[in-house]
Amino acid sequence: MANKSGKAYGLTTLCPIVNEALGKQSFSALTRDRLEKLPIHEKSPLAKVPNTYLCRFFVLNDVFFEGKPANYEHLRSKYLVFTSNFHGDLDTYLRGMWQSAQQDVKDIWRFCVGFSKVNDADSFIDYIKKCQVKTTLFFNGSTDDPLHEQLKSLYLKQELSKFVYANQGKKPEDLQSAFKEFIERVQPTNLNGPTWRCGASTLESAVTHNEV
Repeated sequence: MANKSGKAYGLTTLCPIVNEALGKQSFSALTRDRLEKLPIHEKSPLAKVPNTYLCRFFVLNDVFFEGKPANYEHLRSKYLVFTSNFHGDLDTYLRGMWQSAQQDVKDIWRFCVGFSKVNDADSFIDYIKKCQVKTTLFFNGSTDDPLHEQLKSLYLKQELSKFVYANQGKKPEDLQSAFKEFIERVQPTNLNGPTWRCGASTLESAVTHNEV
């Protein structure tokens, strides 16, 4: 499968949704409703999953193509589609997903065919692999470094720009003192913090400080 670009991995899964209903709502409608209610940006459940660059969920209703002349073929099921670009190998990523967002995973995949047999990280990994399809022309839009290294780099770039703007025209001795304070504050070698927050959508919500 053309799923890797360096140390970055592109995952695409199509999980069939059971063709049944709960009351007046189909399982596919309930799945879509659940996805629409998921929090986004830094509050997204996937922001808790280690090394997630970006991801997307949606419900695929149908794709049709013409087989014989004037004879259109359709999908037999609706599908929950999950795509993710992340750092590292597939098993480690999926295990981290189960461990970090287990309840959300259960809620999202609840109505999918065969998911009732998923009860731990290993069975979740096996399930996703069964639903995986080939990712063609995979392009990683960033470096393939671990996420925490990229987040630290984003933070340092932002803070350095602010430092340069704030300290223009200072005397050499004052600039040296200000830079020393800057280094002590941003801690360039500390990847845990201060750093850019996972999923941050604004500068105000971007910075997170030291984490234990």
